[in-house]
Amino acid sequence: MDSSSATDGSSFLSLSAALSYGIASMAMVFINKAILMQYAHSMTLLTFQQLATALLIHFARKMGYTKAKAVDITTAKRLLPVSLFYNANVASALASLKGVNIPMYIAIKRLTPLAVLIAGFLSGKGKPTTQVILSVILTAVGVIVAAIGDFSFDLPGYTMALTSVFFQTMYLVLVEKSGAEEGLSSIDIMFYNSFLSLPFLLFLIIATGEFPNSLALLLAKSNSFSFLFILVLSLVMGIALNYTMFLCTIVNSALTTTIVGVLKGVGSTTLGFVLLGGVQVHGLNVTGLVINTAGGVWYSYAKYQQKKIKPIKVMLDLESHKK
Repeated sequence: MDSSSATDGSSFLSLSAALSYGIASMAMVFINKAILMQYAHSMTLLTFQQLATALLIHFARKMGYTKAKAVDITTAKRLLPVSLFYNANVASALASLKGVNIPMYIAIKRLTPLAVLIAGFLSGKGKPTTQVILSVILTAVGVIVAAIGDFSFDLPGYTMALTSVFFQTMYLVLVEKSGAEEGLSSIDIMFYNSFLSLPFLLFLIIATGEFPNSLALLLAKSNSFSFLFILVLSLVMGIALNYTMFLCTIVNSALTTTIVGVLKGVGSTTLGFVLLGGVQVHGLNVTGLVINTAGGVWYSYAKYQQKKIKPIKVMLDLESHKK
């Protein structure tokens, strides 16, 4: 009876973590797009999100609500390159949303597995399965077809989206190679990411000229309830997204997080055609997005199959060794 209850509790936690991440991730794309339509200073927005995260975790630790560790210089040095790539990815993604519609943004972000495969090949990693290779090629073909049919094509937006793919790939490769995040909880990783990014982001908003214009615009819009509501919502959801992403990975696996991300992308692409505007429907564009989505789903299935085969192969090797 106790064993059954524990299993049910574990299954419920796993399902809740996956659903929470999927909902938070889908909502965040639309919230960021909505706020950037009124407040185009994406770098300043990211600075606010990271500052809110760092302050929340700091005060929660002081009041005993979380067991997050205090800042350790050795850990900070180890996580600094990871944090920079992580925040460069988010900053580029936010900047791209200013000019790229949501369906195309999601399609371009699905190029990340292709970039990871290329990075793995260049670093001498083992060859992926045929299904994985074909699925990422299909995803890339879908992006090209969709881009040709995108009447709202925005070169700076596309450039920033592709830059985001590059930084996300570098982040994933660096984490895998260095093991920099090993031994840290999701709260610890969130805190270091936000804390270490602040000097870098403050330098950028000054160097790019966003500050003090961004502050002046913020003060000018401070009497608008709808703007303040979306701004606060973006800060809260930024924290929620990071937490649910790390929680889903810890409770389930990185593969589950990837699959949830792909399924979320299907829903976001569909909603993106009817919410917040910016999409001029064209047959070629829609065809490309369908191809891209099919490639993303196929990639998730291929990785799932690959994950399932590995334990079986290990068991067979053990049985062979016993004989």
